[in-house]
Amino acid sequence: MMINIKPHTIVVTGGLGFIGSRFITYVYENTPHCVINVDKHTYAASHDRIPLHIREDIDRYRYLKTDICDDLTKHEGIKGADYVVNFAAESHVDNSIADGKPFMNTNVMGVYNLLEQFKDAPNLRRFVQISTDEVYGDMDDYRGQTHATESFALKPSSYYSASKASADLLVQSASRTFGIPFLITRTCNNFGLSQDPEKFLPKIAQCIRDGETVPVYGDGNQVREWMHVDDNVAMIYGFMMTAPENNIYNIGSGYEYTNNEVVELIGKAVGREVQYEYVKDRLGHDRRYALDCTKGSNLLLDEFIPYNLESYIDETFGDSLWMV
Repeated sequence: MMINIKPHTIVVTGGLGFIGSRFITYVYENTPHCVINVDKHTYAASHDRIPLHIREDIDRYRYLKTDICDDLTKHEGIKGADYVVNFAAESHVDNSIADGKPFMNTNVMGVYNLLEQFKDAPNLRRFVQISTDEVYGDMDDYRGQTHATESFALKPSSYYSASKASADLLVQSASRTFGIPFLITRTCNNFGLSQDPEKFLPKIAQCIRDGETVPVYGDGNQVREWMHVDDNVAMIYGFMMTAPENNIYNIGSGYEYTNNEVVELIGKAVGREVQYEYVKDRLGHDRRYALDCTKGSNLLLDEFIPYNLESYIDETFGDSLWMV
């Protein structure tokens, strides 16, 4: 049902990506807002993630094939945006280990460029930076602390997480120096349809389809928290519209699984043993991420029951049509 609020213009960067596209869809289906989708259309982007009826609505949706490191303000309507939501990022940790330069360029210089261009935007209500639980680093390093709050020190372990932590600090410094009103969200692992095939769940699915062995890093006992992408974007939008400015919020589900458990759940859903092998562990691999989301839960008072990864696996992998 359409939310009865005044329509605004929202610039969404990285809107052809997995999470950004779901955010655009949520905004379009639930609000009267207009969206300008800024995406340079890399290997991880796809127009097909945006439903056709949204792409055809020229009054409420516009796509700009533009890098966030370029001058966005030369395009009509950009400078007058009410909200900027930055999903644009290089995000695959293995790629950052192989070559960190693209991560520094997009995740650090790109954010700097956006802040410079919007620091004097006349209508800007909020600059929203989409961050990650990985900026906190390995929970095993916190000596008894089991879940990271928003006040935890940032201890990134990879070029990827370091670039995201750097972006968070840039946003906060731009707020203090130039008065940019901001929101930073730090989210756990997302899952859902149309995720890029290099990610963990799609990678397992592809291996099963192809009859290949699933590679599992190290001993497979790394713990990750998993959240459905649609739950995540709904929370992001809720914080964007209701949270006091200049705040950071963790977004999580509370559902934690080891990588071994995820593989076992998929095997159970498909009704056979999944063939997997342990491979050399990733460099700098964190053992466990976990978020304390009390701060955000106290703000969004509506009862929130996140969609469970186990239910998603049963429904997705239990249907033989996904094998086609």
